[in-house]
Amino acid sequence: MTSKSDFTEEEWTRIVRSPLVAGMAISLADPGGPIEAAKESMATLKSATNPPSREQLLAEVALEIQGQVQAHHNPLTGFKPTKGSPPGDQVLEELGAVHAAVAAKATPEETAAFGQWLVAAAQAAANAAKEGGFMGFGAELVSEREQDMLDRVRATVVTE
Repeated sequence: MTSKSDFTEEEWTRIVRSPLVAGMAISLADPGGPIEAAKESMATLKSATNPPSREQLLAEVALEIQGQVQAHHNPLTGFKPTKGSPPGDQVLEELGAVHAAVAAKATPEETAAFGQWLVAAAQAAANAAKEGGFMGFGAELVSEREQDMLDRVRATVVTE
């Protein structure tokens, strides 16, 4: 079983914020208004604090995120896309680096569960708010740009 003690402090910080970074990928792919952003953030946070499986690594990450939120600390502290390459690409690079760190130290089962969790967090953000349309009419649940980013997140963090 893989736990916090298996990772360096920097690796652990990146691992803890990665479910939220996955949700951020969706928000960056198809930015909406402040209400959409809030809905996406809340859905991502809910997914990040409720992992879909019971691996120790996922449970420890979820508890850490929950503790940071309760203490009013931003789990995303230390990660901010910079000017230069597109922010979506930077998010994918971050998720890829985290996936590699987890894969290097965790079991294949834990690595797969972690990757699925990151996809679930991104999917939760995508499903949180309808995109486009006018006053909700003609809007779609997951926009084409969001679906493209979901596919890219999946390709980055899910190992077959």
